[in-house]
Amino acid sequence: MTIELEEPPLTQDNFQVVKDLVAGTMGGVAQVLVGQPFDTVKVRLQSAPEGTYNGAMDVIKKLLSTEGPAGFYKGTLTPLIGVGACVSVQFSVNEGMKRHYNTALGGKPLSLAQYFNCGAAAGFANGFLTGPIEHIRIRLQTQTGAVKQFNGPVDCAKKLFQAGGISAIYKGLGPTLVRESAGLGIYFATYEALINRQSVKREEIPAWKLCTFGGLSGYALWIAIYPIDVIKSKMQTDSITSPKYSNSFAVVRDLMRTRGIAGFYKGFVPTILRAAPANGATFAVFELFIRMMG
Repeated sequence: MTIELEEPPLTQDNFQVVKDLVAGTMGGVAQVLVGQPFDTVKVRLQSAPEGTYNGAMDVIKKLLSTEGPAGFYKGTLTPLIGVGACVSVQFSVNEGMKRHYNTALGGKPLSLAQYFNCGAAAGFANGFLTGPIEHIRIRLQTQTGAVKQFNGPVDCAKKLFQAGGISAIYKGLGPTLVRESAGLGIYFATYEALINRQSVKREEIPAWKLCTFGGLSGYALWIAIYPIDVIKSKMQTDSITSPKYSNSFAVVRDLMRTRGIAGFYKGFVPTILRAAPANGATFAVFELFIRMMG
């Protein structure tokens, strides 16, 4: 049994893919600008040795005292360019899959499961792009002290490649693909379910509702996949030349042994606080740019 959600027929405009890419890029830029400070706090909590910080507020205090407000935006150049590209891929593949289903179904509305499939396909495609981008960002975000190992994203990428080749750049790809596929399936299905339960046309839904639906979709995403994100972050902050973890299962075993279930939710508070504003901004900006471009 499927749950059918009402949706107007999707346009076959030849420029629709370009519109999706442009609107997705702008949504990604909005996501980074709004969410980067939260993400920096989350990554430091996830990756720091046990006892370094006593929670999110301790990270904020120490970061402000040693690095100032700019510290919250360390490594921003990579996500600003990269997340813009990632979100454009997410949205364009998701929209393309929706058009594919719409054509295959002869214009009938998609089911909730089909919306999930569209998002999962978008997540899998996006994982190959977001994996190395997040890896570089995390390496930059976790640099502390006066002596820096990396002088920016390009230097980081070069040194990772020199240390371990292309596999070092793509370290943590496995959990990234799992996170992106499952997470974006839930993410987009939640958003479409909320959108299609409105009594007005999609283009008439006000911006504040788009933000609300995006925020709720962000909550659904992170509640579902947060432990996988922790595993990914642990792998991507591990040493390249002398790794502590051989694979994702080694991370799981170590977390269970040292911290228990709570270890899989380290940094969850700043992440869930980030979810509403960052994802609300992402969806609202995407939808508004789509409307502006006709």
